[in-house]
Amino acid sequence: MSSTSPTPLTARASGPISGRIRVPGDKSISHRALILGAMTVGESTISGLLEGEDVLNTAKAMGALGAKVERLGGGNWRIHGVGVAGFAQPAGPLDFGNSGTGCRLVIGAVAGCGITATFDGDASLRSRPMRRVLDPLEKMGARVISAAEGGRLPLTLQGAADPLPLEYESPVPSAQLKSAVLLAGLNAPGETIVIEAEATRDHTEKLLKHFGAKIVTKPHGEHGRRITLQGQPELEPAHVAVPADPSSAAFPLVAALIVAGSDLTLESVMLNPLRTGLFTTLREMGANIEELERRDEGEETANLRVRTSALKGVDVPAARAPSMIDEYLILAVAAAFAQGDTRMRGLKELRVKESDRLEATADMLRVNGVKVDVEGDDMIVHGMGATGVPGGGEVKTHMDHRIAMSALMMGLASISPVRIDDSAFIATSFPGFVETMRGLGAELS
Repeated sequence: MSSTSPTPLTARASGPISGRIRVPGDKSISHRALILGAMTVGESTISGLLEGEDVLNTAKAMGALGAKVERLGGGNWRIHGVGVAGFAQPAGPLDFGNSGTGCRLVIGAVAGCGITATFDGDASLRSRPMRRVLDPLEKMGARVISAAEGGRLPLTLQGAADPLPLEYESPVPSAQLKSAVLLAGLNAPGETIVIEAEATRDHTEKLLKHFGAKIVTKPHGEHGRRITLQGQPELEPAHVAVPADPSSAAFPLVAALIVAGSDLTLESVMLNPLRTGLFTTLREMGANIEELERRDEGEETANLRVRTSALKGVDVPAARAPSMIDEYLILAVAAAFAQGDTRMRGLKELRVKESDRLEATADMLRVNGVKVDVEGDDMIVHGMGATGVPGGGEVKTHMDHRIAMSALMMGLASISPVRIDDSAFIATSFPGFVETMRGLGAELS
């Protein structure tokens, strides 16, 4: 079990945020590359892997399940996989620390193998719901031997030696839920089908194809997808080049928009259309974000040049939520500095993240003098515009890395400093964040 003592941090009004950086590798792709590499037969390689705590915990779990996982340095890794359904029974519990993605995806992968494994994590992960991932997996033949109340961690799962294929209509837009079912379906005969009413990030589908699985995605309804996976493939080893994470890029990007005189270039940021809702929204608000050197490296990427911009409030449609679910916190910060109101619709999914991110985001803004209303699953931020954000508050991070980073970015352009109660959890997704931001001109101490 991971435990760290709190390390508070304060952000103060800063000079321009300027320079050129590459943020860490995409977290979603990093988790999936390790898991699928472990399910191939032979040796796969990964470059640009995010070496934050969340991903390192997934790497450890793959080792505990019998794959040979080697860290070569500089974000380069080598994995000797054990094949689909080749996982060995782990000697002890698999500890995922703070990572819901790693935990839920590996629950799916284990559900399709005839082994028993115990899943655990830190206090934050233990509080998060797992039941909706377990429901379809139980229909495929997996069995929950024990779990905390409400299907929470710690939980022990007995995978299905002969999983049943499933046609599953996802009740909520969740890439983790979809991915868990597809990973379990790898060892099921015939076709496993996932239907989603709202398309969610498709990295699992792209990487399954990259590793040689037969998978077909078709439109379903107005915004949805129907994904059909042919079971029992022999996955082939491959190289995965992990692009820079758009969710991590969001923090320095918004800092550059709100701090006067800024001019920042972010290198090789992934622009998968199912992940770029934030960039679309910021442009609607008047953000000066320029795409340079766009290219396809398995995923679309580009360098983004960002300059200080006068932002205005907008209405963000609920249909955009799946493409920016992790970015609403930092969008709320941008909205606080905008002229006029920003309404973000359909944020129900934020209530079951690392914390209740909807309430935590509203609290973060209110304690720093910004007026916020929460109406059902909508959040309305009343922008301060030219008046400026007062700041001066201490933000409770609730062990949530994105609240911590969002609050710090707000402090860089607020009238008074913004303090967070704990910065320890930032390393789960963005190792070196504080040093990186200081190198660009941020006043963090």
